[in-house]
Amino acid sequence: MVVGLGRITFRLHDCRSLKSKRKTVKSIIGRLQNNFNASVAEVGLNDVYDEALIGFAVVGNDRILTNSKIDKVFNFADELGLAEIINTEMEIINL
Repeated sequence: MVVGLGRITFRLHDCRSLKSKRKTVKSIIGRLQNNFNASVAEVGLNDVYDEALIGFAVVGNDRILTNSKIDKVFNFADELGLAEIINTEMEIINL
């Protein structure tokens, strides 16, 4: 079993409050969950209204396919255009 973990740090240009941040982050999380069947959550920067840190996890049988799926999540999040990606991190664990 191969577990892939990813973290995406976003800069939210149009958000001026935590309420507007929450709306944008929920939209990003929902779209990632629906398109990739991944576990997705906001994992940090909760009190900062112009940045968001979202983490996700995917599971598969093959390291190459898991890596490919993580790359597709990163690309999809960038193509959404809801926020600017300023950092991405990934880790793949063989169990």
